[in-house]
Amino acid sequence: MAQKTINEMQKDVDQYISQFKEGYFHPLSMLARMTEEVGELAREVNHRYGEKPKKASEDENTIEQELGDLLFIISCFANSLGISLEAAFEQVMEKYNTRDKDRWTRK
Repeated sequence: MAQKTINEMQKDVDQYISQFKEGYFHPLSMLARMTEEVGELAREVNHRYGEKPKKASEDENTIEQELGDLLFIISCFANSLGISLEAAFEQVMEKYNTRDKDRWTRK
């Protein structure tokens, strides 16, 4: 499968959401959804790397699936607010490459 740009992912999400009358959730609802997904990711990381083993009755989710869920809801959130995640990413990388350029020990 070909790699997708963030912009292409956002378009895919928009095409999916656009087929439903309900459309995108309101920003507070999306923030709640994102928080749920971060919690599910935390649970999976804790099961894999922490001291809390998974119950036999729990669904078999993976960190990869939870990260995918987060990408989807982040794309929904950005689309609903007209934000380009590619542009947002470029801005944050510029910040890290300038403000934090001497913060960490380089290899």
